[in-house]
Amino acid sequence: MGPNGASRAARRRVRKLLFNLHLYFALVVGVFIAILGLTGSIMAFEPEIDHLTHPHRSYVRPQGQPKTLAEIQAIAQQQDPGQQPVVFAMSPYPNVAWAVGFRDAAVYVNQYTGEVLAVDRSDANVLQYIHGLHLRLLTPLWLPKRDPHQVGKQVVSWAGVAALFLLLSGLYLWWPTKRVRVAWRSGERKSWFDLHNSIGVFSLVFLVVLALTGISIGFEDHSEPLYYKLTNSHPVERPNMKVAPQPGAKPISPDQALDIARAAMPGATPILVTAPTGRQLVQVALRYPEDLTPGGRSRVYIHPYSGQVVQSESSRTTAMGTRLINWNRAIHTGDIFGMPSKIVMSLASLAIFLQFVSGLVMWWKRTRAARRAKQSSPAAAGA
Repeated sequence: MGPNGASRAARRRVRKLLFNLHLYFALVVGVFIAILGLTGSIMAFEPEIDHLTHPHRSYVRPQGQPKTLAEIQAIAQQQDPGQQPVVFAMSPYPNVAWAVGFRDAAVYVNQYTGEVLAVDRSDANVLQYIHGLHLRLLTPLWLPKRDPHQVGKQVVSWAGVAALFLLLSGLYLWWPTKRVRVAWRSGERKSWFDLHNSIGVFSLVFLVVLALTGISIGFEDHSEPLYYKLTNSHPVERPNMKVAPQPGAKPISPDQALDIARAAMPGATPILVTAPTGRQLVQVALRYPEDLTPGGRSRVYIHPYSGQVVQSESSRTTAMGTRLINWNRAIHTGDIFGMPSKIVMSLASLAIFLQFVSGLVMWWKRTRAARRAKQSSPAAAGA
C-alpha cells in the first residue's frame, strides 16, 4: 500500500472512530442535551411567556405617576393581613404591574390605580420548573439531600461539554459530503440523515456559542477566576448583610431606600427593593437603559437605620471581569442584542432538540434495518 493509500486508510479509521464516539455519546447523554435545548428555547422568552400566560396580573395602562411603595404595601397587606412584605418588585416597563412579595404569597398591584390584580400563593409555576430543569435537572425534587443542586449542575455542565464534542465531531463527519439539502422520501433513513446534517450545519455557529457560554456558566468556579485573571481585575465582594438591631430606632421606609439608591446611581431605574426590617441591609437592584438583561446588574446596599450607602456596584463601572461574566450570560440567554438575538438563540436551542430527535430516528431505522438483514440472511434461514 502506497503513502496515499495508507493516508486514506488512516482517515477512514479516524472517521469510523469519530462516528462511533459521536453515536455513543449521543445515545448516552443525548437526552440531557435535548432537555437543555428544549428548556433553553423556552427560557429565552421566560418573561414574555409569563406575561402572555398571565395577562390579568401582568399588564396595566400607564396613567400619571405610580403610587408610593408605602401605599402599595398597605394595599397588598389587606390581602394578607398580619404579614410583613419581604420584597417589592417594580418592572422597568411602565405597562407591567408591580408586585409585593410576602413569605407565602405574591400580590400584583396596578401601580397607578392601586387595584389588586392577583394574589399568587403557589410555590412554583411551570416556568420555574422549566428553569430548574435547565439549570439542575430538578435534582432537589428527586435526589437524596446530599447537595442535590450541585449534582444536577454538574450533570448539566458535562452535558454541555458533550454537546460541544458532538457539534465538532458532527462537522468533521459532514465535511466530506458538505450536503445541506433534504431529499425527503417518506420513511427513508437518508431523508433523516439529510435533515440531521442540514439542521446541524445551519445552526452550528450559534450552537457552538451556546455550548461554550453554557460551559463557562456551568463551570463558573473555574471560569470566573480566569476572567478576573485575564483582565487583571477583582470582583466586588458582597457586604455582610446582617445588621445589629437598634431598639427604639425605626428603619427607613422602602420609598426612602429608593430615593437613596436613585441618588447613588443617577440614570438607573430601581426594579427591586428588599423590605427594610432592621435586621439586614436593604438591597436595591437597578437597571440602566443599556443593560443587557431585564434584571439589570447594578446593586446598592443601604443601612436600614442610618440610610448610609454601605456599598454599591454599577454595571457601568464594575470590574472588567464582572462585565465579561455578564456579557457571557447575556450571549447565552440571547439578551445581548435584544429581541433579534433572543429569537436566534431560542431557535438554536430548539435545533439541539431536533438534532436529538433526528439522530434518534436515524439510529432506530439503522438498527431495525440491520436486524431485518440479519433475519433474512441465508445463515439465519438455515438455522
